[in-house]
Amino acid sequence: MAMTLVLGGSGKTGRRVVKRLTAKDLPVRIGSRHGGLPFDWTDRTSWGPALQGVTTAYVSYYPDLAVPGAAETVGDFAAFAARSGVRRLVLLSGRGEEEAQTAEKAVQASGADWTIVRASWFNQNFSENYLLEPVLEGQVLLPVGDISEPFVDADDIADVAVAALTGEGHAGQTYEVTGPRLLTFADAVAAIASAAGRDITFTPVLAADYAAALTAEGVPAEIVDLLGYLFTTVMDGRNAHLGDGVQRALGRTPRDFADYTCDTAATGIWNRKDNM
Repeated sequence: MAMTLVLGGSGKTGRRVVKRLTAKDLPVRIGSRHGGLPFDWTDRTSWGPALQGVTTAYVSYYPDLAVPGAAETVGDFAAFAARSGVRRLVLLSGRGEEEAQTAEKAVQASGADWTIVRASWFNQNFSENYLLEPVLEGQVLLPVGDISEPFVDADDIADVAVAALTGEGHAGQTYEVTGPRLLTFADAVAAIASAAGRDITFTPVLAADYAAALTAEGVPAEIVDLLGYLFTTVMDGRNAHLGDGVQRALGRTPRDFADYTCDTAATGIWNRKDNM
């Protein structure tokens, strides 16, 4: 039976892809630095063992395809994977990121069948790691104004990826996956506050002040630079329109942000101080 390699298998989308493939009783290998068979983007000697016996792969690059050198690395991996017998590659790409589109072209030129899944801001950024602590503290400060974003659910991304990995008719497709409506970050935080039954405010801040605060907290410089790029460049309105990727790939509507906030609030995660 075909083996699927899931790169970033412990991340927001990767672990969901793993869960879905496992539920289908399909062989899956998690590609991560701490996996049973370690995979490291910076250690190319780890690529061959991770690809042993693999015929399909979900490619998610950490921290983002926008970081310097990411597109070239992903392209080299895709070509190596194709030479190693991988017949199908599904790339998680960044919506509205020119660097990500360079990576897409490299995957498309690899020789393997390919599917591109373009996504931007995940709903789960508010509940899994990145923005959870500010939500718990009751104040979300970000260097973004009234720009609207079609927040997409990580479960929808995983469903699309698994369909592309296991089904027919997805080769050569680029799926722009979004939620069903546009929200500003202020709208999103207000929806979370309402669902959690708490006072949570959103405050726009200057990009320089945000970068300084992250640096003071010990956030690595490359992550500070990446977030600055995403907020000041990508969040310029270029993604303020809906895509039909979920509908085209799955034949259903995407999950609404209100459903996400309701289900997540029910877990109590936005009310537990021990998450801080």
